[in-house]
Amino acid sequence: MQNVVIVGASLAGVRAAETLRSGGFTGSITMVGDEKHMPYDRPPLSKNYLAGEWEEDRVALRKPEVIQELNLTWKLGVGATSLNIETKSITLADGSSISYDGLIIATGGVVRSLPNQPQIDGVHVLRTLDHATALRAQISEGTQAVVIGAGFIGLEAAATAHKRGAHVTVLEGLEAPLIRALGAQMGAAIGAVHERNGVTVRCGVQVASINGTSHVESITLGNGEVIPADVVIVGIGVSPATQWCESSGLTIRDGIVCDANLNAGPREVFAAGDVLRWPNELFADVESDMRVEHWTNAAEQGAHAAKNLLATFAGEELVPYVAVPFFWSDQFDARIQCLGRPSANATVDIVDGDLESGKFCAIYSVNNRLTAVLGVSKPKLVMPSRALLSQHTTRDEALAHFQKVVEAQAAASQTPPSAS
Repeated sequence: MQNVVIVGASLAGVRAAETLRSGGFTGSITMVGDEKHMPYDRPPLSKNYLAGEWEEDRVALRKPEVIQELNLTWKLGVGATSLNIETKSITLADGSSISYDGLIIATGGVVRSLPNQPQIDGVHVLRTLDHATALRAQISEGTQAVVIGAGFIGLEAAATAHKRGAHVTVLEGLEAPLIRALGAQMGAAIGAVHERNGVTVRCGVQVASINGTSHVESITLGNGEVIPADVVIVGIGVSPATQWCESSGLTIRDGIVCDANLNAGPREVFAAGDVLRWPNELFADVESDMRVEHWTNAAEQGAHAAKNLLATFAGEELVPYVAVPFFWSDQFDARIQCLGRPSANATVDIVDGDLESGKFCAIYSVNNRLTAVLGVSKPKLVMPSRALLSQHTTRDEALAHFQKVVEAQAAASQTPPSAS
């Protein structure tokens, strides 16, 4: 009877455990997590939970009775500190160790901090349930909130804080929000959604210091300007949580480097979610490997890693993980959806709507190949586009496709004349 250890008790880890059990695995499964909480869903933390609309029970990934049926051994609040692939053992923060026959690494990411970021009240990051709980206790009507970093988490938190009555300023060092994810033009269009709703978005500014003794009072910019602040949210992204296995012998390069099967090197070690980097053959012509920090990817990879671990135990052939990445983000009344891999160096074409209205669909192309479809409040255009990305559609083919679809939708929306 084999023993599987899953390091990382969040979405990817839970999906891995569920897949092992549904695949007929009857051995022991140990879930290791550095947080004390049972697994919960992260996307609501910057939205419904932060807004005070949901409580902790609403963000739980699974109901207690569903978790109990999986028959897992839980090691929560004691994260992994080291991995020995020779002895197939993991050391935990309390000094204990666990051996494994199969290992799935799903440790996700750790939030980044600013250099010399002060540890004073009112300065927050947003990654965990505890982070969100502490932050929402300090946001209310009239709060002066400053968000440092105009990525997805920062912008979602900004929208939620504004919804709760805070006066919100977003500071971004680059020339547009989301520039690394979406490029300057599309990033600016998302930033405009916030400006229209009353959030101040300032790009191309540098933070020199966060000021205060026991509680934050202000932020000083690189030009000497001082911005008052009751609350500061530092949202400058995450790094893959690989520190605990850096001396393990696994290959680490902004994530654990895996093969197409999500295998990390040793035949019995797989990875899933934000922590890994793998070659996605669908995009091999534009990107040699990728690391994806999105909910759908974590869920799918957790299940896929577990299936390949079961295949390893059974001596069966492994299956590559091939996928069209997908993410979404709700900000004010805008539903932002994206399929594929947008990039700052891509050619971008608006295929429906316009940037001024804040409702549009755009396509990204690299080397005349469609690489991504982005929509803001255009779900009927985005979601059916997965097949186009899977088929290596050219830019010209994509433009022709969307022209036909948009024309068909416009014709269908016209009300026929009533009979006289």
